Amino acid sequence: MNAESKGPEAGYAPVNGLRMYHELHGEARAGRVPLVLLHGGGDTIGTSFGKILPLLARGRRVVAVEQQGHGHTADIADRPFTFEQSADDTAALLRHLGIAGADVLGFSNGGTVALQLAIRHAGLVRRIIPVSTFFSRAGAPPAFWESMQNPPIEAMPPELKAAYLRVAPRPEDFPTFFAKAARRMRDFKDLPEADLRRIAAPALVINADADVVLPEHAVALMRLLPRAQLAIVPGADHMGLMSRTEVLVPMIEAFLDRT
Repeated sequence: MNAESKGPEAGYAPVNGLRMYHELHGEARAGRVPLVLLHGGGDTIGTSFGKILPLLARGRRVVAVEQQGHGHTADIADRPFTFEQSADDTAALLRHLGIAGADVLGFSNGGTVALQLAIRHAGLVRRIIPVSTFFSRAGAPPAFWESMQNPPIEAMPPELKAAYLRVAPRPEDFPTFFAKAARRMRDFKDLPEADLRRIAAPALVINADADVVLPEHAVALMRLLPRAQLAIVPGADHMGLMSRTEVLVPMIEAFLDRT
């Protein structure tokens, strides 16, 4: 049986008080470190990466995780969602799995987590791909941040709500989950530019031309990261970007395989 016909190896790891859900896809390949996928805010592995993950796993080991309170990973009631904590949880998971270094692709909030991972646990990160990623509040118009002040629960995209209710250990916690996810964005704090300039890992910054993250914000991130490239995907928005596999997969694979 080849790697493409296998289902993922799924499990839970004891990480910083969590039972952190993760999936291992594809096969380890000589000369290729694992690729870690970090989902967006309110997402699951499937809603962020359902289309692209099987394609990326054809030629490498892929580790996909679900963060605190997301997907299959149960929440910790008195612990807020923060980008720093998610980065620390991801680092602890990689160490638990015996992974000493990895490439990291983060979508949306997962991209901010990826940046924090590269800042806080630099030795674990070989290459980094922030996709549709905020590093400061300048990345969206003021109206976006105003919408995060007190969003109605109906603002949750229906496909994300359905995915949560389908796999969450406690589906009845959905209102708390939504409130904590919104609070993380409401309280978003700019990443210090000095920290971003210290990220040594080669980076591929990806954005959609019609993204909620302004294209000029992606340009600014590319200029802050010392070893960065930039790709703006035409004809795409935030929710649809990760489905543009015909554009993303060749570009990501070429970047990861570059020596």
